[in-house]
Amino acid sequence: MCVSLWRNLILTLILCLSLSDAAFHIVPDRLQVFEYESVYFHCEGLEDSAQLRGIRNTEGFVSTCEERMSVLFCIILRAYGEDAGQYWCETKGGDRSNSVNITITAGSVILESPVVPVMEGNKVTLRCRNKTTSSHLPADFYKDDLFIRSSSTGEMTIHSVSKSDEGLYKCRISDVGESAESWLAVRGKTLHHLKLKLDENI
Repeated sequence: MCVSLWRNLILTLILCLSLSDAAFHIVPDRLQVFEYESVYFHCEGLEDSAQLRGIRNTEGFVSTCEERMSVLFCIILRAYGEDAGQYWCETKGGDRSNSVNITITAGSVILESPVVPVMEGNKVTLRCRNKTTSSHLPADFYKDDLFIRSSSTGEMTIHSVSKSDEGLYKCRISDVGESAESWLAVRGKTLHHLKLKLDENI
């Protein structure tokens, strides 16, 4: 009886996680963008893309969109400072997806970081990018305003991410500038471990 209840509980939790992964959501190509660069988004997770009205922020809808295989793709061809802010997908019925915060900088440095949560235990690389050169310049990395490390390549890799790595990250290139902050989200493996435990007990 107890084993059966435990099994049903785990299956319910796993189902909820699966639904969450497949839920209506928005994904940008980057969280930080230099001014005048393009920003790409797509909306997914709806069974019928005809329900989608588009991608918008507080100022209005992104006008340049196209549908491909039931996924809506939108682009801001030339981003300006006023394009910064929260973006979300919206249905014709008024339902909204998660929102993402896009930073548009007129400065010379951005931080390239994951746009979706990173699974615990996976590897993640943060890159400090200079607007005027494609070469990798030495950079300093910060988490929650505290210095973490310097990198001669302008990259910082965390080989096995944990929840303690979650936070606001930024980078600085000496004599060039400092990036804005971006949130690194980390998703735990709790339900995955529960499923393994369930399989052991069946």
